[in-house]
Amino acid sequence: MDSSEICYMSLTDTAEAVRTKELSPVEIMDAVLHRIEKLNPRVNAYCTLVGDSARKHAAEAETAVMKGEELGPLHGIPVSIKDLTFTRGIRTTAGSRIYENFVPQRDAIVVSRLKAAGAIIIGKTNTSEFGWAAITDNPLFGATRNPWNLGLTPGGSSGGAAASVATCMGALAIGSDGGGSIRIPSSFCGVFGFAPSFGRVPQYPGFPAWETLSRTGPITRTVKDAALVMELIAGRDDRDRFALPDTGLRYLPFLDGDLRKLRIAWSKDLGYAVVDRQVLQATEAAVKTFDRLSSGVEEATDLVAANPETTFSMVVGANLAAFLQDKMEQWCDRIDPALVRFAEGHKDISATEYLKARSEMFQCWDGIRPLFEKYDLLLTPTVAIPPFEIGKYGIREVAGTRVSPLNWMAFTYPFNITGQPAASVPCGWTDDGLPVGLQIVGKRFDDLTVLRAAFAFEQASPWTDRYPALS
Repeated sequence: MDSSEICYMSLTDTAEAVRTKELSPVEIMDAVLHRIEKLNPRVNAYCTLVGDSARKHAAEAETAVMKGEELGPLHGIPVSIKDLTFTRGIRTTAGSRIYENFVPQRDAIVVSRLKAAGAIIIGKTNTSEFGWAAITDNPLFGATRNPWNLGLTPGGSSGGAAASVATCMGALAIGSDGGGSIRIPSSFCGVFGFAPSFGRVPQYPGFPAWETLSRTGPITRTVKDAALVMELIAGRDDRDRFALPDTGLRYLPFLDGDLRKLRIAWSKDLGYAVVDRQVLQATEAAVKTFDRLSSGVEEATDLVAANPETTFSMVVGANLAAFLQDKMEQWCDRIDPALVRFAEGHKDISATEYLKARSEMFQCWDGIRPLFEKYDLLLTPTVAIPPFEIGKYGIREVAGTRVSPLNWMAFTYPFNITGQPAASVPCGWTDDGLPVGLQIVGKRFDDLTVLRAAFAFEQASPWTDRYPALS
């Protein structure tokens, strides 16, 4: 098997090949690092690589295989971690010059759990500065490029993660999602991204700006790979006070389930979004597939949630302003200028205004909850538009209509507010050959049903046999 074939393998197949000694950890590591060396200069998905230590750990993993030692589920498998997530001994910059040389003394919980499963960290993937924007560009490492068209953004803020998986520079990338940061780049890059229920994967230690909105989750090429990872990284840890109890639930054995008893709703706009024509065509076609897989998909005409854009922006802006307040005087001219403007615009929000916005976030759940009392799943476009040009923070005109700043990501951030599990599955292509994603949203805490639905769609409408020309 040549190195390209190794890189195209799924995470589960690669792990099985290690267990059966069909492939060695050293072969896998060499193949992935060679591919990164070849493709990353064009895509800029990785911002920090630790190739020497990764090769050392791969050699140790190979020795363990040959000795017949007990192997973890991801023994010897290379994985990447978003540059917002702490990694012991590997610099974690958050895409900011402020933390250019910051090397954490502790791993984040997700990293510790992956290592315990035998995974080997190969590097950090690029992000927007502190994850503030849903694109991937920062003053320290520059822009990550969309592998389907290098002049376009991969989305963000886990854009480096999604681009690395799309180009087979690793079968698993760990991302984080505070307003769509796993789902948006997964849609733009044509891969699978899963944002678990808030608290399902404990988050500690880390940068504090997103702690009430963000989740950590996998970006992979297949649903089965993401389900395997969720079995390894989910579960209670009291260092994260928001962490959910460990139910002991496994995901892999229950993926291949019947959807015919599920009640599924579809909303093309959540009542307020303006959507690109080609995105709507692709997602409506995907809904027809779900209609065949289930007892029928109904249009969500009774959705009464108001657009929470102003509330979301205020809470995020105030959190970032507070986090950056004591850093502005020294670092202002070296922070992303757009981030400076965003933080400065929210620094004088009063406690009353902030608490009112937090209260409005709870009201957002009151608007969405009745829908999920009637339905098990909600389908929407993941992003309202196809990938757009690098250098922009979003698009202000869609389908000939002037729209609000966050209209293009209107389908993702509401479910960060409610904390519900949500995934993006590749569901189609634009006329220019750009990926389009369908979002699958589940009831609170019902991560399994989202994964089951995504797996059923993958079987009915496979996406893994299509790769960017770059790869």
